[in-house]
Amino acid sequence: MKNMKIKSLVMIILSIGVSFSSLSYAERGELYSLTVSVDGLRNSKGVVQFALYNKDDSIPDEEYKKYYEKEISSISNGSSSITFNNLPKGLYAVNILHDENMNGEIDKGFILPIEGIGFSNYESIGLTNRPDFTKASFSLTSDIKKNIKVIYL
Repeated sequence: MKNMKIKSLVMIILSIGVSFSSLSYAERGELYSLTVSVDGLRNSKGVVQFALYNKDDSIPDEEYKKYYEKEISSISNGSSSITFNNLPKGLYAVNILHDENMNGEIDKGFILPIEGIGFSNYESIGLTNRPDFTKASFSLTSDIKKNIKVIYL
């Protein structure tokens, strides 16, 4: 009788373990990569900062405090790229900064940035076309590549 209780307990523990391992496998099946590139940089000074966002009202984020993930990449021949891995499916937006002096900040003249910036789904930025998450966002449901246009104001 005692052996049967032990065998039953072992079987329960094993079946729970199998359930959890298959659950984690299913979750891994829902992870994707996003490769983001930018070209047309006006020079190869500094680095490009790629900030990834996944929440409404997270951009604009001039002080880079609301991002989901952030990566920095070197520049070669006026281009740069980075790959974000293991991203769950969902809505994302990308902001790039051509950080020429590598201080991690958007340097500004009187009001406007003096370094290149860009957002997913944006070809231009202006007073009537300010960046926001809703317009910049895209759905990630597979591995994808996005090219972001750099804008110098």
